[in-house]
Amino acid sequence: MTHSTADALHFLAREHLPHDIAERWIGLMRPGLRLERAVAADTDEGTGGGTDGGTAVRTVVGRLGGLPELPESERWPEWEGHGPLSIVASLDCGALPSAALDIDLPTEGTLVFFYFDGQLDDGVAVVAPDEPESWAGARVLYVPAGVPVAERAAPEGIEPYPEVPLSARVETTAPYLWHPVVYREFGPMDDDHPVWGEGFQDAMWDHSEGTEHRVGGHADPVQDEVEAEVARGALGSPPWDDPRIKEEALRWTLLAQFDSDDDADMMWGDCGVLYWLIRPEDLAERHFDRAMFTWQCG
Repeated sequence: MTHSTADALHFLAREHLPHDIAERWIGLMRPGLRLERAVAADTDEGTGGGTDGGTAVRTVVGRLGGLPELPESERWPEWEGHGPLSIVASLDCGALPSAALDIDLPTEGTLVFFYFDGQLDDGVAVVAPDEPESWAGARVLYVPAGVPVAERAAPEGIEPYPEVPLSARVETTAPYLWHPVVYREFGPMDDDHPVWGEGFQDAMWDHSEGTEHRVGGHADPVQDEVEAEVARGALGSPPWDDPRIKEEALRWTLLAQFDSDDDADMMWGDCGVLYWLIRPEDLAERHFDRAMFTWQCG
């Protein structure tokens, strides 16, 4: 979703859905930040924010891979019994155009994302929301602005990913067609509901550019709604038809997702994506330790 994502998504809705349903669908859209490799022009100091018309933010807002800058008192995250995690990305909250978002991101400091990526065990141990004993295998650290930090060498056995600088631009994101907010807005829904009609599904599929690195907005799942996966884990893994799952899923929002990336030599399973979700109240209180992780691949 690049040039004028809002206009394009509004057009698709109004072309394929009845007017009242189209307007309600449009009301479910949310702003997000698409993270892309910062090309040479983007590395120069610039003006900051982007637009939904596709203007790149002329600021490096973070990076994939590389080595983290951590406070002296902060230990490199480990999964007990398995080993240290790998750094996936770090984001400069002060550089992100977060004022465009509808989530309460910090406006300063750094977010650092770590994941147990299988380097130490050839992928045997899996981090999953329905396995609480695995949750230590994915972490988000928040380093407040002004705290002294230093670059930390990777632990033995961990090969850092190549560093890829990232820029950001604001985009409009639409919910997955089976997202809990869709059920809440239009439910109860029959199988022939216009939102699930073949024409609208095909149009949305054709419009999509595939998964991406993203902060905020709606998650872009590879399989099914990631919010339900996280919600089920938070509830203690009840049966999938438990109605509490859809209710709990509405309490979670995307913090960030990181796609497989050739430039960073990152491959999550079969071209998969890593997702971190958080409850808005935990985000507001900066409880990033309460973020939950899931991942999906093709």
